[in-house]
Amino acid sequence: MIRASHILVETEEQAKSLKSEIESGMDFSNVAKKHSKCPSKETGGDLGFFDKGVMVKEFEEAAFSLEVGAVSAPVQTQFGYHLIKVTEKK
Repeated sequence: MIRASHILVETEEQAKSLKSEIESGMDFSNVAKKHSKCPSKETGGDLGFFDKGVMVKEFEEAAFSLEVGAVSAPVQTQFGYHLIKVTEKK
């Protein structure tokens, strides 16, 4: 199981721009609260713990390949573009 947070936006360009902000020192959860279009933005993008088979395939593959603390490149799903950060693994 992993615990992850994400930021969901409409375009790949938005996702790349936000990833640059995070890499330059902006806090992931603050960026999520300000820019994400997912209801999880209220909790800084935190999705809690989940196992394989719960999330859509593209999201799951990216999330489970990340090291704790790393932020993904933009990941496209039917919902839009995600930046994913794994915060814990069990």
